[in-house]
Amino acid sequence: MQSDCDGYELLVFDWDGTLMDSAARIVASLRAAFEDIGLDPPEPAAARNIIGLGLSHVMQCLAPHASTETHERLIQRYRSHYLEVNDTPTPLFPGAADVIAELHAQGYLLAVATGKSRIGLDRALAESGIGAYFHATRSADETFSKPNPQMLLELLDELGVDAQRALMIGDTEYDLLTAQNASVDALAVCYGAHEPERLLSLQPLGCLSAIDALPSWLATGGRDTEPS
Repeated sequence: MQSDCDGYELLVFDWDGTLMDSAARIVASLRAAFEDIGLDPPEPAAARNIIGLGLSHVMQCLAPHASTETHERLIQRYRSHYLEVNDTPTPLFPGAADVIAELHAQGYLLAVATGKSRIGLDRALAESGIGAYFHATRSADETFSKPNPQMLLELLDELGVDAQRALMIGDTEYDLLTAQNASVDALAVCYGAHEPERLLSLQPLGCLSAIDALPSWLATGGRDTEPS
């Protein structure tokens, strides 16, 4: 399948911070997990910084001197809080559902590459109402965590798309580095977990202030990207 545009065929979206506004729930659940097992919780900024990584990688970053067993306990407690205990709303960003539906209707192949677990991603896809629009998805517990390129490489292979015909869209440096490592173009969104300056230092094609700017950005080949 090829999009109606002459550019990209496949659009790969990060989930948390790009399509879904879930940072507050992630941070609260991470801090609660540490408290559950008697460890000092990470500062909110530190917890926010690792959004986008797989959970094993997250715990290695936030508790570098803890044992593998402790990391597993933290992961279990985090999942319990995020999926069952914490009720902080996690809505899609304004316009995200319409954008995904519009791009699907235009003929793009759509995919998700996320640091979420499979169970977390499947729940988010179902509850958001946009899961049916995606042709393929990868979660961090199925392959290597970002910024390893394996997620993107697997999606390219599954959907039969050359790297030059794909675009990664994300809100963290991990998304942009994943794209670089897979030789895929990257577009940043500047309303998520990482600051615009941090993202722009990695030289994405642009940095959108809202997801609903994406269709026009694609239609004009990025010429309407806001100045950095």
